[in-house]
Amino acid sequence: MADWLPTLKTDSPQGGYDLAVTLARKAVGMTQSDGEVRKKLRPVYADSFTLASQIVAIHFQTAAANNYWND
Repeated sequence: MADWLPTLKTDSPQGGYDLAVTLARKAVGMTQSDGEVRKKLRPVYADSFTLASQIVAIHFQTAAANNYWND
């Protein structure tokens, strides 16, 4: 997989929020990479896609807790 996320650092709180949204969307895309299949499955697996996004949020919080931004 290509290196699509070079850093978690952003220039502003808005940039941080935008990054969090991007991470959540990417998690869903990585869970089911075929967009058409994902669209078909969304009614059945919406909760699973939400959980995938929550896991990414937890990883993001872990980075913050480990003081990633001050390295």
